[in-house]
Amino acid sequence: MTRTNLDLAPIGNCSVSALVDRQGRYVWACAPRVDGDPVFSALLGGDEPEHGFWSVEMEDQAQVEQAYVRNTAILRTVMTDIRGASVEILDFAPRHMKYARTYRPIAFGKVIRPLSGSPRICIRLRPSADWGRKRAERTSGSNHIRYLCTDLTLRLTTDCPVSHILQERVFRLEGDLHFFLGPDEGFAETVKTGVTSALDQTRHYWQTWTRTLYLPLEWQEAVIRAAITLKLCVYEETGAIVAAMTTSVPEFASSGRNWDYRFCWMRDAYYTVRALNRLGAVDILDNYLGYLRNLVDDSQGGHIQPVYGVGLEADLVEEINEDMPGYRGMGPVRIGNQAHEHLQHDVYGQIVLPLVQAFFDQRLLRPATLEDFCALEKVGDRAYAMHDQVDAGLWEFRTIARVHTYSSMMCWAACDRLARAARHLDLADRAQFWADRAAQIRHRIETEAFVEEEGRFAASFGGTELDASLLQMTDLGFLDIEDPRQKRTFESIEKTLKRGNHLFRYVHADDFGEPETAFNFCTFWFIEALWLNGRTEEAREIFEGMLGRRTHAGLLSEDIAIQTGELWGNYPQTYSLVGIINCAVLLSRSWTDAR
Repeated sequence: MTRTNLDLAPIGNCSVSALVDRQGRYVWACAPRVDGDPVFSALLGGDEPEHGFWSVEMEDQAQVEQAYVRNTAILRTVMTDIRGASVEILDFAPRHMKYARTYRPIAFGKVIRPLSGSPRICIRLRPSADWGRKRAERTSGSNHIRYLCTDLTLRLTTDCPVSHILQERVFRLEGDLHFFLGPDEGFAETVKTGVTSALDQTRHYWQTWTRTLYLPLEWQEAVIRAAITLKLCVYEETGAIVAAMTTSVPEFASSGRNWDYRFCWMRDAYYTVRALNRLGAVDILDNYLGYLRNLVDDSQGGHIQPVYGVGLEADLVEEINEDMPGYRGMGPVRIGNQAHEHLQHDVYGQIVLPLVQAFFDQRLLRPATLEDFCALEKVGDRAYAMHDQVDAGLWEFRTIARVHTYSSMMCWAACDRLARAARHLDLADRAQFWADRAAQIRHRIETEAFVEEEGRFAASFGGTELDASLLQMTDLGFLDIEDPRQKRTFESIEKTLKRGNHLFRYVHADDFGEPETAFNFCTFWFIEALWLNGRTEEAREIFEGMLGRRTHAGLLSEDIAIQTGELWGNYPQTYSLVGIINCAVLLSRSWTDAR
């Protein structure tokens, strides 16, 4: 098996997901949840993993092509051998209506079809167990194979001869083959009928969902793919949205900056639902608000963590798996994330802002109530109390604690939006109360985070350093676009953090030294700031350049190497996909231009 890079295509159904490489191999999938033990672990198995993958290999292969079925999460791989024989592989996770509810099993479907000639293939299905430490044990029957993974037993039901798979035999493909890898239970119909029907219905689901999106005139393909992939990052059972599907892909080569992103950060989820809301994908917002309301109830007005498990778990103890080599052999492999212990006070704004929308948005299945407002005020109280306290900041420093401007600004936004909600509810006294609190926080920021001699803001109270989060001051409504302080802050960020056409989060040394890669989401923030400051053509040029950095699947990871353009960091990164959507909506020509 050849080295795996990040040129991967995700499939999924909002219960389970997998990353498939350019050769059609499953190299990463966790089950029964996205934050669980990987049943396919080859992505972190080093250069030549012996297990943790599912491949279809063609004898004498000459070329391979891969693309999604239009407007779906169904992946089509076509292999051709040196004689011109070809085979088509369709991979998907079933998602469709069944028994009047959404059917999204912990399962993957696969169809293999000969297209021309007499192709010869070999199927290797080697799930892993115990965090990649061993190959899953198996048992078999006449038309199925059971794989005993760590947290579940998977059953492959197929009309392919089982012995071909067990012995990994090369054989001639003379007709369509169907595979259903899912729960350890009987298959209620013939596998051909069941898998074919699920494939057709899954195609219909995704293409119908895509039709509900309000798209910009330009860059529609990029926006659709970003939107579908953001939806794949939703754990629909609870409404949680994970930051990425992977763990421990380093921010740059051998950096040690390897983190587990398979959890729900309040910050990442806030930006995700905000971007999808611009496209009209209100179904994801509806579900996520339920997740937030549960967190608000559980907090009882006290501390709220920056990150939780997809099942609302608070304890995400960080461990290192010493036995896995890691991405390209660049460990460590981390399981869990220490950020659950951090103080990150921006979280209060990122909870209030999406929940406040429910007071205004009549599309939602569950409009917000006065009881919801009273519960949300407790979060506002916490935001006010924490707005001038030190924290780890949005970049989650592990040994650096400051009063971060971005955190304080999000606390301001929490109070400001509560005032707006109170006015909407005709609660005049509460509106004034929260407006006064917002004004007090604004005064502290304008006084203590402002560098008078340079006419700009700093990233922390009393500091002079810059970070890219200051670009959000206008987007949040804290600064007007014409405010000279905005212009000076933007100019300083451009001068200090920009490298080529990319933007660093910050350039000062942190817990692991100086950063070496640009943060893709920050580059998108910079593009938005260019547009806001009237530099539209420049913004469009840089945006087009970022689109050119996407994988063949149309996606981005967290970080990018300035010199080579190579992608690093966990993948696919919700932040980066949000940036694609936001910038496309801002920069696109109007639909009136198409008339």
